[in-house]
Amino acid sequence: MAAYYLNKKAAEQHVSTTDYAREFLFNALNIGEEMLRSGAEVSRVEDSIRRICKAYGAERVEVFVITTNIVVTAYSPVFGAVTQTRRIVSTQYDLYKLSRLNSLSRRICTVMPTFDTVERKLDEICNNTPGISERAKIPVYALISLSFTLFFGGSPQDAAASAVIGVFLKCMEFVSRLLELPPMVAAVFWSFCGGLLANLAVSFGFGDNAGMISIGNIMLLIPGMQLTNSIRDIFSGDTLSALLGFCNAFLLAALIALGFALPTLIF
Repeated sequence: MAAYYLNKKAAEQHVSTTDYAREFLFNALNIGEEMLRSGAEVSRVEDSIRRICKAYGAERVEVFVITTNIVVTAYSPVFGAVTQTRRIVSTQYDLYKLSRLNSLSRRICTVMPTFDTVERKLDEICNNTPGISERAKIPVYALISLSFTLFFGGSPQDAAASAVIGVFLKCMEFVSRLLELPPMVAAVFWSFCGGLLANLAVSFGFGDNAGMISIGNIMLLIPGMQLTNSIRDIFSGDTLSALLGFCNAFLLAALIALGFALPTLIF
């Protein structure tokens, strides 16, 4: 009978320590996921997750991160080995949010707050981080299109037409996000409509050169940050993530170029 109660107590203690490990690993994955979605490089995400897990008592932490997946195994003699996986389905680059996530991960490693505190702080960062409203982005899109058209040698009339089309592309981006269109499909659709409007503007006398109008709008869609992150991952030694990011960025850029080229072939 005494052995029964000892075994039961040991089993309950093991369950409690395992639940503890699952909880801190879950929080670490939440932070890593948000960092990756906000534009962090793979090495930064891996290092942050590893440090958080070790701060909460893990002796050995194996982290594998690529642009679409996070796999973490934490081990300690107290709770054994615990593994969790997280699938990354979308990205929305936000460097200010990333900076706050970095600060949170450092605070966790220093102070070791309770799990409820971590969840509350993470929820505050994800839901209450100030950002630019969709309405405020409209003139920004127009300014970017106008500036690049002038930079590459377009006329003021081309720049004005490019600015108007840039506003239209911003509205289309907002609608496609509401409809949850796949990024590749949305990019082809945006670029085709942008090229079509550029050629129509020249046909009706609102612009001088459809190519100069389109080049300002193309700069709105080119995945520059994704390409930059993939190059940065190469220098960090994360070759697999770098190749995935580079191939994705190259394919997206090729589809955007195809979308803008199709209206030119039609006209």
